[in-house]
Amino acid sequence: MTGTDPRPLHESPPAAWYLYALRTRDGAIYTGIATDVARRIAEHEGGGPRAAKSLRGKGPFELLYRVRLDDRRVALRAEHAMKRLSHAEKIRIASTHPDAATLLSLLGLDS
Repeated sequence: MTGTDPRPLHESPPAAWYLYALRTRDGAIYTGIATDVARRIAEHEGGGPRAAKSLRGKGPFELLYRVRLDDRRVALRAEHAMKRLSHAEKIRIASTHPDAATLLSLLGLDS
């Protein structure tokens, strides 16, 4: 152990999770979460078994928004809330690029 960090030296810190929003070729907005957004977009672009089925054949994709969230649980809750928004609401959020705290507040997840 080192300093105030209770993890053993061999244990890495938890991965950061990101919520991201993509625009498809036909203008639809897709929301997902990942620890490596660039890798995840490449998986979607490749259309292989790790690509989201709903995105197959709908590329190229434009990354509209990405925000770092605390952990996977928070990211999953934010993703679920984002997916329930209208197209216009998703565009409004993506265009203003809110930080994590503001996004969670906009989604009603700040409590």
